[in-house]
Amino acid sequence: MVKFTFCMRRKPGMSRQEFLTYWSGHHAELAKSYAKVLNIRRYVQLHTLDHPLNDVIRKTRGTMEPFDGIAETWYDSLESLEQGFSTPAGREAGRKLREDEANFVDLSRTAGWVSEEKVFIKG
Repeated sequence: MVKFTFCMRRKPGMSRQEFLTYWSGHHAELAKSYAKVLNIRRYVQLHTLDHPLNDVIRKTRGTMEPFDGIAETWYDSLESLEQGFSTPAGREAGRKLREDEANFVDLSRTAGWVSEEKVFIKG
């Protein structure tokens, strides 16, 4: 399994709730509508909790502030991911998703990458 991981920060001026509502509503539906053409096997959103424990973790480890959320899209292989985005329909889907991200994501403070999952504790 290969994943595309996208660690996001919301656009300036957008509240946390506005970000989460847009992302889990409109954008999630858009992503689901393109899942087949893009060969997406699974799509997961991780919504950062507004909890004091996040401040404790950040302070004890000396890390930066948390991302507002993380999106993971799963693919059978790198080839499957590349193939999904290489067709005309896949390129159009990718363009529409990127355009929609501009409505709620601060791309200049967001990170994304492709990775392979290694499981060490299962159950």
